[in-house]
Amino acid sequence: MRSSLIVAAALAIALPLRAQVQVDTAGAGALIDQAMNHSEVMANTQHLADAIGPRLTGSAAARKANDWTASKFQGYGLTAALEPWNFGVTWERGPIQVRLLEPFPRQITGHSWAWTAGTNGKTLVGTVMRANFSTPESLAVYQDKVKGKWILPAAPFPVWNTDGIPMTAADSEAQAAERQRRFQPPADTSQAAMEKRRQFGLDALYMLKKAGALGTLTDGAKEHALMNMSGSPNRVSTLPNIVISHEDYAMLDRQLQAGMTPKVEARVDNQFGKSAVTQWNTVAEIKGSELPGQVVILGAHLDSWDLGTGVTDNGTGSMVVLEAARVIAQSGLKPRRTIRFILFTGEEEGLLGSNAYAAAHAADMDSIQAVLVLDNGTGAITGQALQGRNDDHALWDSLLAPVASMGAKDVREGNKGGTDHLSFIPYGVPAWNFDQISRGYNHTHHSQSDTYEHAVGPDLMQASAVMAVTAYELANLDQLLPRGPKRPATPPVVLKPSPGLAKN
Repeated sequence: MRSSLIVAAALAIALPLRAQVQVDTAGAGALIDQAMNHSEVMANTQHLADAIGPRLTGSAAARKANDWTASKFQGYGLTAALEPWNFGVTWERGPIQVRLLEPFPRQITGHSWAWTAGTNGKTLVGTVMRANFSTPESLAVYQDKVKGKWILPAAPFPVWNTDGIPMTAADSEAQAAERQRRFQPPADTSQAAMEKRRQFGLDALYMLKKAGALGTLTDGAKEHALMNMSGSPNRVSTLPNIVISHEDYAMLDRQLQAGMTPKVEARVDNQFGKSAVTQWNTVAEIKGSELPGQVVILGAHLDSWDLGTGVTDNGTGSMVVLEAARVIAQSGLKPRRTIRFILFTGEEEGLLGSNAYAAAHAADMDSIQAVLVLDNGTGAITGQALQGRNDDHALWDSLLAPVASMGAKDVREGNKGGTDHLSFIPYGVPAWNFDQISRGYNHTHHSQSDTYEHAVGPDLMQASAVMAVTAYELANLDQLLPRGPKRPATPPVVLKPSPGLAKN
């Protein structure tokens, strides 16, 4: 018996620190009660959607959302402030009209790709052509043929109507193969090679404009005429780029394949700002009772695209973070560490606001216990992807134990991309983005259907409980979590056309 105890003690010493972390779940009941029985999350979501509306970074509405969320945090008893960061030029979407003239007249559903130019008050009329300008070699093939043309730069995106004829095995394989081809990492993934490819991608647009192209047409890449909007002030283009519905894009491509010559007219009125502007992250906190210098961060992005009202991407995440703050503050519980709540802007343009926050607070990164982000729609939290920190599996099982019966119980190996937790990982900070039920997120994401109608109240209440419980537990651990590997943080690259192109 004695020898068994000695062996067990030796094994315990040898186990990684993460496996020995003890999670105090004592406060979970009070937090769950606040979240599920006294919720304000849907009322706040409705105000954000219907009173403030879409929150494109750089817009007046984005600042209005900053001010309103700061006042809400303060009303819940937190300290709150707006932290500035440097953004690029603003961009305002103006009216647009796109019409097919030949082989028959028909309106086309279209919206400007963000941070691309309009048509300078003109209606531009031209035929449509397919032209690959993804490499210098392919651009050279088409450059002398684009004058007076609207350009389709690629084959239609592989979209399948899930309400239509069921996808066959062959269809599924073809779709998967095409998606893999499009998103296959390049052979050279070095920083220099990536910057060179990005620079060429911008230069190619200026070269096409110099050659007389009217503009590009981009596949909306969703069914039922939904859009997949994007763009950034780090890549401003003077060549108009119009996102059109997948159905219209595929029709134009079929017409070309059949030997027809479709003709399109378009007028786009957009407006750029004259110089770079300041934007803000909303930052609030509950001060820790014992270790106030150590911090757990709950985050989401407050900015959105402007075709809908930015509810599921990511108004719901922001309102869950706001609600988690209310839940903890009004539960009467006192976390040992500070819990900070950050609503980032500039996420949609390339994680700009969270990158700026992390850089500004680089000296404090070793005192950040963890970063928890919610940014995959309105759906309830199902669990956590470990983001390469696979030794934290047991920790997350323990953190989620009080909310496992609510559906938040699945801990898996895997990495989540594309949102603000990524800005903290280069500093070695444990940072995660919760898994969620989809609830149609692939449809509403970046599209004109991203509106209040798609918010799911019970799911948001559950997510508020999960975020509040796990944040409070992390704030009360006996020790800081082990740091991850550190690497130089690479600031977002602001692309400008190469010398000699900008004047054209």
